[in-house]
Amino acid sequence: MREILDDIERWRAAGKRVAVARVVDIDGSGPREPGAAMAVNEDGEVAGSVSGGCVEGAVVTEALQILQGAERRIVTFGYSDDEAFAVGLTCGGTVHLFIEPLDW
Repeated sequence: MREILDDIERWRAAGKRVAVARVVDIDGSGPREPGAAMAVNEDGEVAGSVSGGCVEGAVVTEALQILQGAERRIVTFGYSDDEAFAVGLTCGGTVHLFIEPLDW
């Protein structure tokens, strides 16, 4: 999370809304360990990584929906999930992310 704090502070100082996605669990092999974080501002700018790039586009879409009023939630991408395979999670595991708006 520390690697994204400077970007979050800069975006917040500019009045941008920000959502944060964090890896909360993995099943099998995963590209990033629990605790890995990624921030997305309302313009779609990204800081950090939750998957080494393989599902980040889908995470940005989810984060933008949350910034537009959708509920914070856990999202799951995994090898057996056709959608996750389509966005590139081919490492053979499942990654669980919690995405929420930054409220501070």
